[in-house]
Amino acid sequence: MDNNAITQRFSEIVAELGLEVLGLEFLPSGGQSTLRVYLDIPEALREGRESPEVTVEDCEAASREFSAWLDVEDPIPGNYVLEVSSPGIDRPLFSAAQFARVSGQEVKVLLKAPIEGRRRLKGNVVEVNGEHIVVEGEAGRFEFEYADVESARVVPDWVALGYAPQPKPHPGPKKSSK
Repeated sequence: MDNNAITQRFSEIVAELGLEVLGLEFLPSGGQSTLRVYLDIPEALREGRESPEVTVEDCEAASREFSAWLDVEDPIPGNYVLEVSSPGIDRPLFSAAQFARVSGQEVKVLLKAPIEGRRRLKGNVVEVNGEHIVVEGEAGRFEFEYADVESARVVPDWVALGYAPQPKPHPGPKKSSK
């Protein structure tokens, strides 16, 4: 299976629907593998839409188109389930350009090989230059190429999203009354 060729063809298919393919994952399994496709709305098209986010209807329309193409071309051997999804708040990152889109945000990265003894990194994206990515967190500053990434996801800011309580401001010193 050629992920790049399938991603390219899926991108062409959903462009007509006003969507973009962020990436895909193929999860092999003994009995039933999964082909998961993540969709997003191109930045240039967000304002003209009723919803700036991928909807269930978008996923259904894309799934119908992908299924029709997969049935005809049959690029994946064996049985599998097709899942079409929005990226969610913990969006996966499939390219250096997608790291650049989330510059300043916290990410979790799993590398193919360790850097300074670490394969798992967590920190803020501080720089993206071509395929070169810099992430800085509590464990330090790490520089790597996108080709070295096995998987990566954005770490949701639960407070900013309103799913966690806002931190309480520190009251400061008490004034005495004399």
